[in-house]
Amino acid sequence: MQAFLEFVVKGLVQYPEAVTVTPVVRDATTVYELRLHPQDVGKVIGRQGMTINAIRSLMLAGSAKKGLRSILEIVEDKPAA
Repeated sequence: MQAFLEFVVKGLVQYPEAVTVTPVVRDATTVYELRLHPQDVGKVIGRQGMTINAIRSLMLAGSAKKGLRSILEIVEDKPAA
């Protein structure tokens, strides 16, 4: 699932080298933390969240087919002050 997310997101963004997907297991659910360049956040979210919701739907279907539960979160790192 991590490779799938990286492939899809890197195809959407302007700075693919900044894309990282980190799986974090919480209880029985895998949370995929997506970090990317600040200018690319809007591209991944899309208008009214259409793009990110489509990615989440594909991820949900793929993980359910394997009997797993997963969530996708976009993590925005705060710049150091």
